[in-house]
Formats: sequence, structure tokens, C-alpha cells
Amino acid sequence: MKQFFKFVLATFVGITLSTIVLVLVIAGIIAAAGSDSNVQVDANSVLHINIKYPIPERTANNPLANLSFLGLDGDKSIGLKDILANIKKAKTDDNIKGIFLDESYMLSGQGTTEEIRNALIDFKKSGKFIVAYAEVYTKGFYYLASVADKVYINPKGIFEFDGFSSQVTFLKGALDKLGIEAQVIKVGTFKSAVEPLVLTKMSDANRLQVTSYLGSLYDHFLTGIGKSRGINKDSLFNYANEMRIKQPEDALKYKLVDGLKYKDELIAELKGRLNVKAKDDIKSVELSEYTKSGPDDTKQVSTNRIAVIYASGDIASGDGDDNSIESETTSKALRKVRLDDKIKAVVLRVNSPGGSSLASDVIWREVMLTKKVKPIIVSMGDVAASGGYYISCAADSIFAEPNTITGSIGIFAILPNMQKLFNDKLGVTFDGVKTGQYADLGNTSRPLTPAEKAILQNQINRGYDDFTKAVAAGRHKTQAYINSIGQGRVWTGAQALKIGLVDRLGNIDDAVKSAAKKANLKDYRLVAYPEQKSVLDKLGQSFSVQMKTHILKSELGENYGVYEQIKNVTSMMRTPLMRMEYDVIVK
Repeated sequence: MKQFFKFVLATFVGITLSTIVLVLVIAGIIAAAGSDSNVQVDANSVLHINIKYPIPERTANNPLANLSFLGLDGDKSIGLKDILANIKKAKTDDNIKGIFLDESYMLSGQGTTEEIRNALIDFKKSGKFIVAYAEVYTKGFYYLASVADKVYINPKGIFEFDGFSSQVTFLKGALDKLGIEAQVIKVGTFKSAVEPLVLTKMSDANRLQVTSYLGSLYDHFLTGIGKSRGINKDSLFNYANEMRIKQPEDALKYKLVDGLKYKDELIAELKGRLNVKAKDDIKSVELSEYTKSGPDDTKQVSTNRIAVIYASGDIASGDGDDNSIESETTSKALRKVRLDDKIKAVVLRVNSPGGSSLASDVIWREVMLTKKVKPIIVSMGDVAASGGYYISCAADSIFAEPNTITGSIGIFAILPNMQKLFNDKLGVTFDGVKTGQYADLGNTSRPLTPAEKAILQNQINRGYDDFTKAVAAGRHKTQAYINSIGQGRVWTGAQALKIGLVDRLGNIDDAVKSAAKKANLKDYRLVAYPEQKSVLDKLGQSFSVQMKTHILKSELGENYGVYEQIKNVTSMMRTPLMRMEYDVIVK
């Protein structure tokens, strides 16, 4: 009987706690729904931009965005689409007198930073001010902040200005200790996606290409800062190369900042710009809140529409979420806009390092079919490489940022041979029968035979031939030429323009204008695809993913990035892939 009551009590406590959690979640959803009401911006306000989160293409439809419990903070990140729209809106908003660009950690890729930076440059045409301030200027944030009218740093702050570097984590030594061999089948001298699994350092070809595109990225970085700050690019190179900027005073001496200020001094300056009395508070609106101000663009009544299809993340087969490109989801979106007579043109926004070669081909086919009936323009984000480039190459025109990572025209497959792990490490052996010579091809408990390797190599060769043919047809080049600039080599957008892989340097707005022009449209509205999942659809997934990520980040700290890289590399096993060698992280 005692055990019975203990069981009943435990059950009651469990139900009670579950009910409390459910109530909190529902309350969060209600609060989130209520927060969608229009936000009124006070006169004489400042738009406060403070970005300390990765920037997705679109703001997530996240039911937990305004909910914080069990040690989890709601995800209040705002997508690039809304960031750009807010800066553009602030340009003509009489209530907004300027922008305060506060300390930010630009965890986005360089293409995203470029689009925000260009939006700020356009904002300055209004005559309104931009003031930037930070205790720590990372290279990414300084590149953004350098467009400001005034750039200030805390007198005891940190200013990073020492050049770019890129590092790869190699796993071969760990695999050797585990008794796992990565059996590689690939096409492309520069297709270095497999290198972390089979080498302990960069190959000469990979070192050459990384040196080339990193140099291109750095040149654009220095050119942009030099133009904004009125400093010769060569001088900036020397400042970084000789590490002359060691203290905030050095940044001031070499005119990279305009002053050393504590936060109270910065606030006093902002009050002066706004004619606010010293005892009064500055009126400001946060970037995420500013999205909810002003008219609702979705209520535009034009019957002419341009569809913007967002393709962001790794490419895979099936249905997916907002963080990946699933062939079925993206194909459905392309078919839908192709058959909709109200949609006169399409912009395909690609931000992807690639992924499954099969899924990439499925999406490419839909792009080809769409191109036959209406204009389709590609806008490349941070990266549109390998499979990301494959799904882009059939478009009428391709726009990229100068610092977009693209190209990587190649294909590979990796099959693990874990015989030593099973036999020598674990003492596990296998035996069996088969009805055909190749019935167990790909069995991870033994190495591939020469005949099996030849079969797989032939399949990879055929995939590469299809890839280069598709690019040649889409770019109106010979296949031999595409092969010469292919071979898995990675290029920046600026380099890709010179060799004909993209048509123009520009952002998503430029791509939309091009689509409108090609469709002869003067009056149109934008519609976004795929449709984002509803609150209820995403509730369980959002909570579980956030919980998992929260725990991993808490345990791994700064090593979380290494964990993600290892996860990406090991997920490459077994399936033919059109994927860039690794995520490009510039430090």
C-alpha cells in the first residue's frame, strides 16, 4: 500500500509539473500573439541596432520567441529580410532621427553583413546620423560600424584589426585511432570537402584556393573600410600586418575611430544630437520592435506579384524546415509559383553550401521548368556553393555580393570502412551470404574492392559531367571552360563575376528590381515562399531543438563550433554530395 501511495504521489507531481510547463508555454504563445500589435514610435527617437545572434534569412515563426523559462531564453533574433526593411523604413520615418549602432557580434556570414552595411550607407542619404559604439570591435562589427558618422570605443576596450585567418579541423588522426578509414571517391582537384577525413593538413591545391578567396575577401574588407574612413587601403593593410592597433588609443591615432568614450559620454552626445535635456531619457526603439511599426506591406493590393523563394541551409531530400533546403519543399514552392498566373517573376534567394547531389538535381529541374514560363533571378547570400550553385545556374541571371562564397563545382562521396574498429577494437566479426557479387556494396564492415571503387568512381564522374553540363548550359559557356574553373574550386562573388559564374554584384533588392524589369512590371508586391510553419506546427520541434542546443552550448562553450563542424563532416558519409568543403569561418 505504501508503494501504491508513492506511485500515486509521483504521478500527481508529474502531471502537475507538466501542466505548469504547458500553461507557461501557452502563456508565451498568447504573449507572442499579443506582441504582434502595431508599435507606436515616439517622435525624436533613435533606432537601436544591437545584433548579438546569427542572422537567418527570415525571422523565424517561433512560438517561444517571447517566452523564457527552465533556463531558456526566447529566441528574439530577427531575420535579414526584416533588418533591411527596418533600415529602409527608418530612412523616411520622420520619428526616427538617427541610428545608434550598438556593440554587436556579427555571427552572420560576410554576405549578410555586406547587405546590412549597404543598407546603412543608403540610410545616410537621408541626412540622418549613425553613431557606432562598442567596448569590443570584432572585425565583422567594425566593417559594419565603419560607415557610421562617428565611431567610438570604450577607453579600455578591445579593437581587433589583425587580418583574416581560416582554420580547418582535421579528423584523420582521431579516425585512425578508432580504426575507421574514410574511403573517398571524388572529382575535382580542389574538392577538399574530404580532406578533414583523409589528411592531417591542407593539400597544396586547397591551400592555393583558400589563399586566393581569403585574399579576395580581405581586399574587399579593406577597400570598404578605406572608402568609409578616408584611409588608403595599403595603409590599412600595414596597420593590420604590423599589428599597430594594440590599444584603443592606437585606433584613434590611425583614425579608425573618432573618439574614446565611456557609455555615459556616448549617451550625452546622443542627447545633444537629439536636443534632449540631460535629465531626460533618450527615446529609442529596438530593431525587433520596429518591425511592428508602420503600415503592413502585406496589405498591398497589386495583382502582379514577384515570388521570393528562400533556399537556406544544407540541401537534402524530403520535406524540411526553415533551416534547411529540402528538395520536396523547395520543389513544391517552385511548382506553385510557376503555375500561379498572378506571379509574374521569381527571385530564388540561395544561401547554401550544398548537400545531396540528388536533391540538388531535383531542385535544378524545377528551376529549369520555371525559367521556361517566367523570369527567375538568383540572389546569392553568404554562400551559394556546390549544390547551392547547381540549383542557381539555370536562372536567367545571378546576383552575388562581392564577398559571397560560391563555385565549388564538384562532387564526392565518402564510405567509411570500420573493419579495424569492429575487429580489433571491439572484437566484433561478421559473416554472411549474398546472391550477387555486389549485393553488399557499401558494407561498412569491410573495405571496398577495386571493382567496387571503379563502379562508384564512374557514378561520381557521371555526376560531375552532369554538373558541368548544367552549368555550361545555364551560363552559356563550353563544358571544357566550366571544367577549367570547376574542379571543386571555391570563388568569391567578385572573382566569380570575372570568370562568368555570376552576372552582377548586388543584393536581393537588386535581384527583385531585375526580375521586375524582365517581367515588365512597374507595380507589384512581393510574396515569400515556402510558407513558414504555423505556431502549433513548430511548437514541439522548436522547444526540443532549443533545449538540445542550450545544453550543448552550455557544456561545450566556445568548442560548440568545433562540434558543429565535426557533425557536418561525419554526416557526409555514404551519400554522393555536391557540398563545399567546409563552412568558411573568417576570424
